[in-house]
Amino acid sequence: MTTRPLLREALAACRNVRVVHGEGETAVTALAGVSIELEDSERAALLGRSGSGKTTLLHVLGGLVEPTTGSVEWRARPLASIDRAARGAIRASGIAYVFQGANLLPHFTAFENVAFAAELAHGDDTPPFAPSVLLQLVGLGARLDHLPSELSGGEAQRVAIARALAQRPRLLLCDEPTGHLDSDTGERVLDLIDALQAEFGFALVIATHAADVAARYDRQIELEDGVVIREDRQ
Repeated sequence: MTTRPLLREALAACRNVRVVHGEGETAVTALAGVSIELEDSERAALLGRSGSGKTTLLHVLGGLVEPTTGSVEWRARPLASIDRAARGAIRASGIAYVFQGANLLPHFTAFENVAFAAELAHGDDTPPFAPSVLLQLVGLGARLDHLPSELSGGEAQRVAIARALAQRPRLLLCDEPTGHLDSDTGERVLDLIDALQAEFGFALVIATHAADVAARYDRQIELEDGVVIREDRQ
């Protein structure tokens, strides 16, 4: 007797998602019917030029942008069917972002930026790592008390990664995380993200315009004009 493999439940999914900004003759279609599924611990890259829809797709997956039509699911549950508070909890503790710029709170130290993210995500619950431990993991144990203005671009981005990990995410969404960095620093930041993903096992999606960056990951999804034009798995 042949045993059929068990189907794995998707961590997150988009089902025929369209996103249209504006109305009438000035309407702009950012996504034009995109369907993808992401599994636990998956490593994927969204590849495409500026304006292809990469950032919009990241925001839709993360629940920051509601689709004009189609649906977004988290653990097979449509986000639209979940009340606002529950959706906020998913975004706070299940999904984390690393943006092109670090976007740190300018008057908070590196330690305070990470601690604040942990508190927002988990309230009084104790996170799995103290902020100081997270900052040590990203190589900034000696920079805990430094403000963002006292950090280099690469150091600030590593604080942003530590801040994201403080949320204990199951899904980490990175939008051109090395776009403002020189090539050597950018390579080190990508190496760090990959090492942390291997250690903690969260699903990872990185948006990039660079084919060599996309080639680092097991799955490449290429977008053009809001449509998936190619998908490869290694």
